[in-house]
Amino acid sequence: MDYTAIGKKIVQMRKALGFTQKDLAKGICTQALISRIEKGDIYPNASTLYEIANKLGVNLNYFLEVGSTPRIDYIEEVENQLTRLRKAMEYEEMMEIVRVEEKNPLFHTNPSHLQLLYWHKGIYEKEVENQGEKSFATLIHALNITGNDKKALSEREMEIILSMGVIKFSLQQYEEALTLYDRVALRLKTHPHLNDIRIQTKLLYNIARVHTRLRNDEESLRYCNEGIKWCLENENMYLLGEFHYQKGYILELQHDIPGAISYFKKSRLIFELLEDQKYLPLISQRIEQLEARVNGQDHRST
Repeated sequence: MDYTAIGKKIVQMRKALGFTQKDLAKGICTQALISRIEKGDIYPNASTLYEIANKLGVNLNYFLEVGSTPRIDYIEEVENQLTRLRKAMEYEEMMEIVRVEEKNPLFHTNPSHLQLLYWHKGIYEKEVENQGEKSFATLIHALNITGNDKKALSEREMEIILSMGVIKFSLQQYEEALTLYDRVALRLKTHPHLNDIRIQTKLLYNIARVHTRLRNDEESLRYCNEGIKWCLENENMYLLGEFHYQKGYILELQHDIPGAISYFKKSRLIFELLEDQKYLPLISQRIEQLEARVNGQDHRST
């Protein structure tokens, strides 16, 4: 990708219109960022390049063609940004990209590209707006954009169905969630190859959670064990801490307090290794409470 060619073209068009870097940056980004883009030091993210093109009065494809960049590169860049923001739970910034790209013709010429936007829009509606039913309807629409009963589910379609299952779980519609997860499980059984192994990880974890709520403890433990084995076999720590916590929680429900403490501690260690702070206070508090119970029981028995 030729960043320099794009930067030079932005400079030419900006000066032809009588814009300063400050003028061009206003409402889009900082002047310093415009300067770096024009020098070819960096490539602007998808939404920024789109807004620059709009302000300069040209079609986005003009810059993509100048840089000898296939249009698919732009779509992939948007997808990469949305994925990063989704994983980081930075939903407001994620939705801002969706809003910008909804106006971009590139996303209306290919059903798969448009589906990408609706999927993330549905996630935003659930996570930020807390509108479960609205989110579910958006995800159904996203799925139907490419949905075809005559072909196997794509990996993105599986991701969307998993998101739909999470919504049903949050609405306490557990059997409906399992039905959705079964659809993904069937696809993986008949077409097991995955480019993104996290789909299988998420499937196992979400099924375990549903069975816990239904108090199908043995089924939940089975899926937790399967998930832990899957993570270790694939040398991937994604959701490994969550699987150990979930198993500890089930053992606590079964009044196996020493077993619960053991798995909570393993979960805490994994999150510490990953430097993931969001669950550590909760896990540490749970361990302290259970250890206090054990110590209290030991004290009363002496």
